[in-house]
Amino acid sequence: MHYYLESDGKVFLVEKDGSLNLPLIDEIPFGFDEIAPLATSEKVMFCVPHLSRHPREWLGKDELASHARSTALLREAIHSTMQRVVVEGISIDRGMILLVKGSRGLTEGRWSLPGGFLRFGEGPQEGLLREMREELRVEGHIESFIDVRAKLGEVSRLHWIMLFYRISLPKEMDPDPDEIAEARYFPLPEAASLVSDGLMRQVVLDLASQTWG
Repeated sequence: MHYYLESDGKVFLVEKDGSLNLPLIDEIPFGFDEIAPLATSEKVMFCVPHLSRHPREWLGKDELASHARSTALLREAIHSTMQRVVVEGISIDRGMILLVKGSRGLTEGRWSLPGGFLRFGEGPQEGLLREMREELRVEGHIESFIDVRAKLGEVSRLHWIMLFYRISLPKEMDPDPDEIAEARYFPLPEAASLVSDGLMRQVVLDLASQTWG
């Protein structure tokens, strides 16, 4: 197994046959904490090194992503450490919350909150309103920020950052069948049991314990 050791965006590497690669266990000259495996084709463990100073001599992950001497495994590891940011909309009407069932992608056949990936260069609120237009073909309105949460995906092994906003939507929605198979309002407790993502489920359960209009 290889080890990915990063500190302040700097990555510890070894040079082999003119290429820059991730070290093996016996090539690491300092202590470290193992955090989690990365989503790479070969086994790689993300670790936090124990250092007494900032490693100025290490190369930065941003430059390594396109460095001519970076191995394919190193590029994979860097890509997998980049956080995936998603925005989720919470529309509640008289104790009922809107869920959507995806028709493709990660949410195909699964109930979830409406929303999706934040695009490059896009703000969270801008991204969420765009998702409402794309998924439900409506112009929504963001009322307030609710919460931000993070997780390491059990299956994807990716680091997810999830931003939740309270939104209001028109009564009549026209879900795009290419993205959304069904959109329905459910009582909060029932919605919590339907949502497949554990972190999203906890947010819905937290809302169910409060008084919402």
